[in-house]
Parts: sequence; structure tokens; C-alpha cells
Amino acid sequence: MIRQRGARFIVLMMVFYVLAAHVPLFVHAATLTNDKIKQSEESKKQAEEEKKALKNNLTDVKSLLADLETSKNDLENYIQELDGQLDAINKKIDDLNRLITDKEFEIQTTETELEEAKHIADTQYETMKKRIKFVYEHGESSKIEMLLSSKSFVDFLNKAEFITRMSAYDKRMLDSFIDSKNMVAAKEEELLAQKESLEEAKLAIQNEQDALETLMADKEKEITVFEGDINNKEAAIAEYEAMIAEQDQIIKDLEAAILEEKKRLLAENKKAIVYDGGQFKWPAPSYTRISDDYGHRIHPILGTDQFHNGVDMAAPSGSPILAAYDGEVIAASYSPTMGNYIMIDHGDGLITIYMHASSVSVSSGTMVARGEQIGCVGSTGRSTGPHLHFSVRENGSYVSPWNYLS
Repeated sequence: MIRQRGARFIVLMMVFYVLAAHVPLFVHAATLTNDKIKQSEESKKQAEEEKKALKNNLTDVKSLLADLETSKNDLENYIQELDGQLDAINKKIDDLNRLITDKEFEIQTTETELEEAKHIADTQYETMKKRIKFVYEHGESSKIEMLLSSKSFVDFLNKAEFITRMSAYDKRMLDSFIDSKNMVAAKEEELLAQKESLEEAKLAIQNEQDALETLMADKEKEITVFEGDINNKEAAIAEYEAMIAEQDQIIKDLEAAILEEKKRLLAENKKAIVYDGGQFKWPAPSYTRISDDYGHRIHPILGTDQFHNGVDMAAPSGSPILAAYDGEVIAASYSPTMGNYIMIDHGDGLITIYMHASSVSVSSGTMVARGEQIGCVGSTGRSTGPHLHFSVRENGSYVSPWNYLS
């Protein structure tokens, strides 16, 4: 009997040492779990706030068009105000795309953390099952036997302390397991909120793209109606000619500024930009359809002979615009006729112009390399659909872009 009790005590002590070795791990895990639960709750709250904000910030096309209605009598003013709204929507779309990318990364991270939390909870559950089975099989009788087998009062106190520590350890294990299960539940709720926020962002981006298309269609209709009205034909022709004259004046002023700068560089014995004769990069990559070519043509709406000073490259809104060649950006601005436009000086009197961009990603004074993205295709300014109007000027006059394009 004494030998059996001694063997049982040795086994029990071994179990104690094995389990006691894990006490710091469970205490540390519980602390981390509690912190992570708070983080998950905050992340869930943030995702819900994002979802609410996305719903509240959707563009109201009807309201926009109602606000712009009074501007339609002045077509140029209408175009300018509408382009401002289009620019705001494009920025919203860019922000939403960034939000979607961030949200997809957050979801991936949360899914990983959820799997980790489930693994910890499952491991703790298996450990607790073994411990519960041991307690069930030995119960209180083993504790009483242990105490009764004490050889002295000191031995009795030591065994009582051991039993107390084992009970405290069991409680810590249970608390840690509860924390882990709470962590799993918190991560599942966080993940659900993040996925709902992601879907809301995707719906919002579709809404903004629909709003963009609606406003662009309204703009195209207004320009077409105005230019196609027989009563306005002469006025429209005069306005079109004035528009071209305005463009030319803007460009000539910029060319004059370049000339002055080159004179200054020569006076200071500094080197100016020189064109080396290389071939231009196609500025609207992957899109080669020409919707309107360079040269004299019958204007599609006005019905009169007009000179078209560039090449219109049909491309979807938001597709990239590339710098045709190395050079310095001398203008990155907006006008009601050209919309968002960019001008690049390539040296030796050679300048390229890119019109109707939805957005511009360079600024005046920036040096750009051949093939570098400088903006995105759009339909800003006097435009009836997304395209890139690409012009080339040589020593102050328009020339055919085909002289430089392959």
C-alpha cells in the first residue's frame, strides 16, 4: 500500500512539474489575448464607421445636376463647373481603390489571426480535457490521500501548498481558455465587419463610376445640343474658333516663356534641353484607335471645314497618359476648352501637348522621361467623350504628330 501511494505521489509530482512549466505561457497568452480582443473590437468599430461614412458620402448626381442647371446657359462656365465635379469624383474613386486595397490586406491579416486564435483555443481545450479527466479519475480522494500520507506537519503544509497551487493553475487554464474563446469570437466579428466594409466600398466605387458616366453623358449631350442647334450654328462656329484661338494664345505664351528661359540659360552659359531626334513613345498605351486625325476635316457637329491640330486617341477614362519623350513639363493646368492639359518641352522648339485628362500627376518644372506616366485619360474641357488629344508643335506651329510617332 505504501509503495502504491509513493508511486502515485511521484506521478502526481511529475504532472505538477509538467503543468507548472506551462503556467507563465498561459498567463502571458491571457494578457495578449485581452489586448488583442480590445484591438479587434476597435477594428470592428472602425470598419462599421467606414461603412457608415461610405454610405453618407456617395455622390448625389441628381443634386449635382440640379445645382449646375443654372450654368447651362453659359456653356463654358457649365463645362468648368462640371469638370470640377468630375475631378472630385475621380479623387473619390482613387481613395476608394486605396481603401479597398487596404481593407483586403486587413481581412487577410484578420483571417490569419483568427486561425491562430482557433488553434490556441483548440490546443487549450485538449489540454483541459486531459486535466479534467485526471481530476475526475482521482478527484478529492487523491488530495486527501496525499495529505494523510504526510510524514510530518511541514510535509503536510508543503502538500497543502502544492494542492492550492494546482487549483490556482487550473483556474488560470480555465481563464486563459475563456479568453481564447472570446478572442475567436472577437476576431470573427471583426472579420465580418471588415468584409461588410469592403463590400460597401465596392458598391460605393460602382456608384461613383455610375455618377461619373452620368455626368459625362450629360456634358456630352449639352455640348452636342448647343453645337448642333441650327439657331446657334454661327455662334457655335464663332465660339469654336475663339476656343482654338484661346488655346493657341495659352500655348504661345508658354512658348514665349520657354524662349526667355533659354535666352537666360545662354546668357549664363548653361545648357538648355536638346532634342536628340529619337522616336516618340505612343502616349496612350494599348489604345491605337484614332477617333479624329490631324489636319483639315469637316467638323462632326458644326458641319464646317475646321483644322484639327492634333490626333485624338480613343481610350477609356482613367487609362494612363505617357510622356512621348524626355523633357521638362512647362504646363500642367486647366482651361475650359483643353480641360486638364500638360505641355512638355523636348528642346529645339519641339513641344508636345496632352489635353482632356481626367487627372494630372506632374507639375510645371518637373523633368520627365520617355514613357513616364504624366496623367490619366478623361473628358475634361470641350470634349464629348473620353480620349487623349495629342498635339505637337515645332518652332511655334502645329505639325503632324505622325512625323514623330511610329
